[in-house]
Amino acid sequence: MELRETLRRRKMVRAFDPRPVPPEVVDRVLWAASRAPSAGYTQGNEFLVLDEPESVTRFFDLTVDQEYRRLFEKPPPVVVLPLSHKRAYLDRYAEPDKAGTGMEREEEWPVPYWDVDAGMAAMAMLLAAVDEGLGGWLFGLFGGEQELLRAFGVPEEFRPIGVIGIGYPAAVPGERGSAATRRRRRFVELIHRNGW
Repeated sequence: MELRETLRRRKMVRAFDPRPVPPEVVDRVLWAASRAPSAGYTQGNEFLVLDEPESVTRFFDLTVDQEYRRLFEKPPPVVVLPLSHKRAYLDRYAEPDKAGTGMEREEEWPVPYWDVDAGMAAMAMLLAAVDEGLGGWLFGLFGGEQELLRAFGVPEEFRPIGVIGIGYPAAVPGERGSAATRRRRRFVELIHRNGW
């Protein structure tokens, strides 16, 4: 698929078919994350992949309150947590080729690129999912984060920037989510050439 077509088709899929995604397809989606930009070529972000039904169920049991379960009536068969690793970036910028930048200290970073890079990796995975004929959904982790990380043995220095659900889209009549109630802003509304 051409990149423009992939971008055109990309949307957040909130309902998934329960059939499993073949491991080689999941690996191709994950591989895309390894190609995302990385400040200083730090490559400090890592990914927790939950692709067994018991692990996915455990994820939702630990993170989603009963009152919000309706949002996950048709959950994804694969859940990926892009994990940001601040210390890897601070250590990388303490190396000799980055000496003098001062960026071995967190307060010197204009924005936390460990999170930015994890977000770019997430976008790469969402696009790769579309390219593979899958749907993807980036959603927030609003509860149970510490319990989740402990349950799956994630080291303390890693922090999830969100959650990506991946799978085959379920047949759902009509558009759902914000895209059904809000128009996409036109390209010309977003661009400010040579000034505001």
